[in-house]
Amino acid sequence: MSLIKDIYSRPFYEKFAGTAAAVIPAFDKKLFIRRIFTTGFKDMEWKERMQHTTGVLHTFLPEDFGKAAKLITQLIGRLRKDDTGEDSLAYIFFADYIAAYGLEHYDHAVKAIETVTQFVSCEFAVRPFILKYGERMIGQMTAWSLHPHHKVRRLASEGSRPRLPWAMALPALKKDPSPLFPLLENLKNDPSEWVRRSVANSLNDIAKDHPDVVISIAAQWSGISRETDAIIKHGCRTLLKQGHADVLRHFRLASDHISLSGFDIITPKVKVGGHLEFSFAVSNRNKTAHTIRLEYGIHYKTAKGMSARKVFKISEKLYAPGAEVTVLRKQSFRPITTRRFYPGQHRLSIILNGAEKAWKNFELKPA
Repeated sequence: MSLIKDIYSRPFYEKFAGTAAAVIPAFDKKLFIRRIFTTGFKDMEWKERMQHTTGVLHTFLPEDFGKAAKLITQLIGRLRKDDTGEDSLAYIFFADYIAAYGLEHYDHAVKAIETVTQFVSCEFAVRPFILKYGERMIGQMTAWSLHPHHKVRRLASEGSRPRLPWAMALPALKKDPSPLFPLLENLKNDPSEWVRRSVANSLNDIAKDHPDVVISIAAQWSGISRETDAIIKHGCRTLLKQGHADVLRHFRLASDHISLSGFDIITPKVKVGGHLEFSFAVSNRNKTAHTIRLEYGIHYKTAKGMSARKVFKISEKLYAPGAEVTVLRKQSFRPITTRRFYPGQHRLSIILNGAEKAWKNFELKPA
């Protein structure tokens, strides 16, 4: 099985060196390859290899950042001409170069970010600039939210997310997200679904610290268009999973007269690597059609013996008066990189319109 770090292979570097030699005067391809493949390269993980590539490339570019940025733009132009690298994770070192060497050169760096992000995303690279330049950089990103290119518009929302996963934290925007509201407002009707989903992701980030703010935005944007309603729904996903009362009211997800029956854990003992199987029936006892959001929660045992719930959505749809549906579900306990399983007693709960209606215990056993 190939690993993500293996995108940085000898064939990749040899091909890139050929492109660089066609753009950068006196570029020494053999020296570049030699500097890339140091004795420790094999043991580097993906991020280390990416940053190592940034550092090696720096030794072949001018010390003057403005001149180096122009050469990077020319490199991208050549890669596009050769139909190579567009949106490729391998070329993220171009964005990393700006963050590593352009932070003290605001004007040149901003221009480079605007260009490079149209080739490979600068959503991580822009964050040190937000930290250093604050309102000035947010002002630039608000201007980018009106840019003709959808990738630059997406950078405006994605790069400024208060809680962008795997990215540098932005404590000021976690505390006060209001500087982001103008750019999100500009993008709420964006023609690109990719951009609109980024707006939703930003709202979801904000909701984790300021739920009332996002509920207020949801009320303001509701009914503008089908696309904006979709942004609101996706942006409120964490609040929905938490069963936040105001969000449930906003989406008219009352749990009155919805009944649960026949809840059964088919596999009360599950081995790590296996599946938990369970079933239940849900009925709409209202005299009118009613939207029912079906979810279940796994209360995982943690390393310290505590319990941490993760909610999984099954469906959300309109049920006719008196309608009853039986649900059969499987939940995998196959080991994954983002979650470690600890044998012992776990709990499964069934959630109807944000309300936990029933729960049962099951035992997770070693593989």
